[in-house]
Amino acid sequence: RRAQCETITHPIHGVAVIRDQKVLSDSALAKCLEGVTPRQWYELLNRKTFFWLHPERLRRLLEGRAYRGRKHCVLTVDTRRLIERNAERVTLSPINSGSTIWNPMPRSPAIFYQIANFPFDHRHRSRPVENTVVELAVDYSVPDIAELVIAVEHRKGNRLIERIWAKEAPVPGR
Repeated sequence: RRAQCETITHPIHGVAVIRDQKVLSDSALAKCLEGVTPRQWYELLNRKTFFWLHPERLRRLLEGRAYRGRKHCVLTVDTRRLIERNAERVTLSPINSGSTIWNPMPRSPAIFYQIANFPFDHRHRSRPVENTVVELAVDYSVPDIAELVIAVEHRKGNRLIERIWAKEAPVPGR
């Protein structure tokens, strides 16, 4: 469990910050886990790259007490291409697997569904789309992420500070 963000440095790729896991409480996690230990859960989460699927959930994260005063670099990716390139490694989760702050839901590795097996219709009948599929995760890394990014922005809370880069929209007929 990372209580604080960790900065990593690479001689070629530069600096990156790995987000903390403040929203995971060890005691709450132990109560809601099924079939795995807290250590195994952390190891499972730390082997995945997570993506928010709905702007409202991203907004809530950026405006959260722990993060609202910090500048965040937000990458928007082409989800269709991300899935096409990584389909065998993509899973979907119906909950925020890395949070036990609010009403921690039971969890086990089985909450990570292959796309074809995700109970979308069943879940969507009783909740808004932003809470139907909560997370998309790719096992391990997305080495070609730069090819999938369609926008890069700096945000503080939900306020756009600057758009660093955006992919040009294709011109019809070209």
